[in-house]
Amino acid sequence: MDVEKLFHMTGGTGPTSYARNSFLQKRASDTVKNITLEALQQLYVEMIPKSIGIADLGCSSGPNTLSIIKDIVHTVDKSCREILHTNQAPEFHVYLNDLPTNDFNAVFKALPDFHRELSKERGGPRSASVYVAGYPGSFYGRIFPDNSLHFIYSSNSLHWLSKVPPDLCNEKGESINKGNIYISESSPPAVSCAYFKQFQEDFSLFLRSRSEELVLGGRMVLIFLGRLGPDHVDRGNSFFWELLSRSIAFLVSQGEIEKEKLDSYQAHFYAPSKEEIEEEVRREGSFKVEQLEMFQIEREDNNDESYGSAVARTVRAIQESTIIHHFGCGDGVLDTLFDNYGLMVDEEMAKEEIKPLTFLLVLRKL
Repeated sequence: MDVEKLFHMTGGTGPTSYARNSFLQKRASDTVKNITLEALQQLYVEMIPKSIGIADLGCSSGPNTLSIIKDIVHTVDKSCREILHTNQAPEFHVYLNDLPTNDFNAVFKALPDFHRELSKERGGPRSASVYVAGYPGSFYGRIFPDNSLHFIYSSNSLHWLSKVPPDLCNEKGESINKGNIYISESSPPAVSCAYFKQFQEDFSLFLRSRSEELVLGGRMVLIFLGRLGPDHVDRGNSFFWELLSRSIAFLVSQGEIEKEKLDSYQAHFYAPSKEEIEEEVRREGSFKVEQLEMFQIEREDNNDESYGSAVARTVRAIQESTIIHHFGCGDGVLDTLFDNYGLMVDEEMAKEEIKPLTFLLVLRKL
């Protein structure tokens, strides 16, 4: 199933557009903020462009969107003052990208306050040199003109595939992964092969498209979920999908959801390993890996809710529209589904910690 088409049909938000529950995304980007801004500073000092093109891919529509822009502007301003010893900052051409169903209007409505705050922080009307535009569309393909960008940033987007892998269905159109919504211990080997093949196609197309849009020496900072080693099934990101499968299966057993609907539902997600990432970058050939870091977001105790409830809120915000469209369930069933899911997460965490991993990848255009 084509993901972008699905989000148009449901009228829901895209996989990166979950502003109401974006705390995990923000914690991931904040954890590696210094690395992101160091890559930007190095780029700017090397090139000293009069105008700098910056793209945020999978920008969403929450407060995180304009927050990273502000950090980028301040970093370049600081580089001008402290390294280049000038107060003459460049023009910033900022391009925000997400699927067409993203609420770009929410971002645009926040721009007047953004410019006022930025002007105050920069000590004058220089925020007028920050031009922000929306570029809707899938980043699995061309979005921007040739050589128009210097810096690309993407947080928590690239683990979403362009579509559910077509090879998950046999010649009759039946699922080969029945009872599972992602790669599981009970999945046949062909399932992990299908997901890996789709990742290869998507990531290669992403790299090829960005290489045409970036100037020579341009940088990309990509933050996305991954896994530790060659095993696709681990107690990391894949395990959260396993628990969601169990939660849906419970509703099937209660007659709330049809079994056939579970058998035909598959996640458009893939958590690559470090080796798979490096191999695809090498094979595509347009970029050099400057940095590849793997980290884990530390869980925080919250007296207001459990860790499982927090995870359930985040997953619901991401998956709600696709689940409603596929299963045809109402709010009551959704509430039950994610209440059970949160309880399962807490129960499993009490047995053994679940450790979702995130990668930070810094690439330089060759």
